[in-house]
Amino acid sequence: MKVSVIIPVLNEEKTIASVVSLAKKNPAVKEVIVVDDRSTDDTVANAKQAGATVIVSTKRGKGISMLEGLMVSKGDFLVFLDGDIANYEPDVVERLIRPLLDDEADFIKSTFERQAGRVTELMAKPLLNLLLPEASLFAQPLSGIIAGKRSFFEKVEFENDYGVDIGLLIDMIQLGARVKEVSIGRIDNKMKDWQHLSPMSADVARAILKRTKIRPSYLFETFEYSQVALDPLEHAVKENLRGRTKMVIFDLDNTLLMGRFIEKAAIEYNFSKELRGIRSQTNEPFLTTKLVARLLKGLNVSQLLAVVEKISVIPGTGDVIKELKGRGYVVGIVTDSYEFVANQVAHKIGADFVIANELEFSKGVATGEVKIPSYYTKNSKSVCRHNLCKSNVLVHLSNQYSIPLKSVMAVGDGENDVCMVEHAGLGVAFCSNNNKLNSVADVIIRKKSFKPLLEYAR
Repeated sequence: MKVSVIIPVLNEEKTIASVVSLAKKNPAVKEVIVVDDRSTDDTVANAKQAGATVIVSTKRGKGISMLEGLMVSKGDFLVFLDGDIANYEPDVVERLIRPLLDDEADFIKSTFERQAGRVTELMAKPLLNLLLPEASLFAQPLSGIIAGKRSFFEKVEFENDYGVDIGLLIDMIQLGARVKEVSIGRIDNKMKDWQHLSPMSADVARAILKRTKIRPSYLFETFEYSQVALDPLEHAVKENLRGRTKMVIFDLDNTLLMGRFIEKAAIEYNFSKELRGIRSQTNEPFLTTKLVARLLKGLNVSQLLAVVEKISVIPGTGDVIKELKGRGYVVGIVTDSYEFVANQVAHKIGADFVIANELEFSKGVATGEVKIPSYYTKNSKSVCRHNLCKSNVLVHLSNQYSIPLKSVMAVGDGENDVCMVEHAGLGVAFCSNNNKLNSVADVIIRKKSFKPLLEYAR
């Protein structure tokens, strides 16, 4: 029986490596998966260095990260750990999985030596006592350190807010799972700021009431937990732009990647004919983007990430980007492909930011809808006539972050890159068969290597 450890994270650079290393020491653990909620620090790099497989969540929120970790994992038993704990007991994984391996339980809820939280004592337990007394018997019903059998996790609902942990517990009880509480010793993790207590209480109450078939009150329905919509350049702005006054922008498909994601996905999931049909019917970017996204409807994040992993990155890209950053460049990916694809590649090569179309997912499954960032749209500062164009992103980056266009290098391969390459300070056509792109580019690279960029990056 295989055990998978899944660790949802957001900005846990100080602790994630030790958590990954601890999980990997248990001989029953066959994989450690870190699901990154778009951290803006070195969480991803530290997790990879410690030996974890890292994926980027398609949507912010712990519940979605947990669900997508489940989808990608292969284990018969799953362990979910918090990534912000520095003092786990050395045998914490063994404590969590032993009752499962011995078939004494189907779901494990941890308890630990720390005063129960304010939301637990003041709201969750009183509400559970009233509506679900069987769930109120657990010392820490909101604990997110859990384990269980895959067959049960596949039947429950993962709320995408603070209600996820109590929701899983109630779902397991209502499924008839054998639930056992296991002590994992003393742990120290980050306590929520008081500003988070009200939305946390509302989310927890909503999850409980939802499962008791009682309609949440107006208070709980209207008190939405507001997820912070981070600008895709947050990391670059806060950290990476510090001391860096130049920028390199890469296209993704057939530039950083040795292939196109959508074409590879079409082959894998048998919609090549439909893709060709869309391309033959229209060359209008907005309509094409919308129609192509529909072809992905019903595919889950695990299936789509598997496609990404089958497309190689240009050899040596990470080393070139490291050198560029050392020379004072901020490095980004601007693509008309999808954000979840670009994020995976960005983490592989060390890029600072991504701007891409957002494929919509619901519970880890593509809905067929897509959102196009406003950065692409024509505006008063546009330098070309197109309604949607990467050059609009180029101008936005230049104006917003005070990096003059003459200090921006743009690298692309196709028709959609022409305006961006033409208006950048240094435009680079990379292994391109597009005559128009080659004619406007300042530099043409014929071989599949980005090392020649270093000759122009001063």
